[in-house]
Amino acid sequence: MTTDLALRIAFWVLILGVIGMRIYFSAQVKKAGERLMPDQQAIQQEGKGMFAARVVMFFLLLGWFVLYAINPTWLAFLAIPLPDWLRWLGFILGLASLGFWTWTQVALGKQWSPQLQLREEHHLVTDGPYTRIRHPLYTAMMGYFAGLAFLTANWVFLILAVLVILGSIARVPKEEQMMLNEFGDQYKAYMGRTGRFFPKIGS
Repeated sequence: MTTDLALRIAFWVLILGVIGMRIYFSAQVKKAGERLMPDQQAIQQEGKGMFAARVVMFFLLLGWFVLYAINPTWLAFLAIPLPDWLRWLGFILGLASLGFWTWTQVALGKQWSPQLQLREEHHLVTDGPYTRIRHPLYTAMMGYFAGLAFLTANWVFLILAVLVILGSIARVPKEEQMMLNEFGDQYKAYMGRTGRFFPKIGS
């Protein structure tokens, strides 16, 4: 097996892994009778511009994944000259992040939503990865897409990783305000003992 073929297989492992994981947890949320699509309040909380950008980026990303999966040589002009060891390190980072992402989804259960909206009878999750990190889901996503960027050694995936990181940083204050509005002092106390994306030093 050539290195290029092995790296392509690694790419598919990460892609199919995240697709399978999201389908499973989406089905669990639907089974619990909760909605996945955003309501008007969720769109307003996120901002119509940001929501529209997410939708457009999703379809562009989908098309790019298809092109890369079918024949990555078509996109060779966008290749980044990275050594193979760094690309395999990206795969390891992607796998570890996918595992952390799955753990986070398990901790959230039916309370998970891809939108800025709370569930009926929503309660504050503070166990599992949420014990020391307020937004482990975003931490996992940032690690996953960074790993994908290194694995593919492609400028588009690198730009995508940067957009995911910047988008997460921009989205979190809105999410935290939503939680403060709902849980008040309980969430303030939680913020005091946790880090936003990584464990708080000295906590």
